[in-house]
Amino acid sequence: MNVRHLEERDYDPIIAVLDDWFGGRPLAKAAAKGFLRPFSANELCLEEDGKVIAFLTGFVSQTYADDAYIHFVGWRNSVKLARFSM
Repeated sequence: MNVRHLEERDYDPIIAVLDDWFGGRPLAKAAAKGFLRPFSANELCLEEDGKVIAFLTGFVSQTYADDAYIHFVGWRNSVKLARFSM
C-alpha cells in the first residue's frame, strides 16, 4: 500500500465507486471535483495495486496553523484502516 497526495486524475475513479463504498448512499454528487484543485497538497489517498482504496480531503486553517478541517473521508468496504497518516 502507498500513501500519496490526491491528484485531479483520481476524481473519476473515486466517483465511480464512491456510492458503493457508502452502501449505495448517493454521495458521489457531494464530492465536488473542484475541491481537489486548490487543496490537493493537504489531501491524501491510500492506494493498492495502483487503485485508490481510501482518501481524505480537507485543508489546513489559514488562521490557526495547527488546525485542519476534514471535508470528506472514504474507503473501500473491504479495507481495514489501522493508520492513515503522513
